[in-house]
Amino acid sequence: MSLTREEVLRAARLARLELTEPEIARFIGELDRIVAYVGELAALDATSSALTARAAVDDAPLRDDAHRASLPHDAVLAAAPRAAGGAFAVPAFVEEP
Repeated sequence: MSLTREEVLRAARLARLELTEPEIARFIGELDRIVAYVGELAALDATSSALTARAAVDDAPLRDDAHRASLPHDAVLAAAPRAAGGAFAVPAFVEEP
């Protein structure tokens, strides 16, 4: 089964991509090969493979959670682009009623 130009354009529209004519032609071939490969994978017999509930590392290296002194309040505010009233001053982006 070969992908059609319309299917590629629909996928591009869903991804909010604007494709040129050469890109459309290239993606028809590339996406067609991807779909064919997925079809090959779907045809494989995986019944003898063990199920995997999750793929996580159980023994991740973690550092000790230790109390450390923080930076002085005045030094932090001195490095900020804007400060007011003892806090960071940021532009308002939500209009209050």
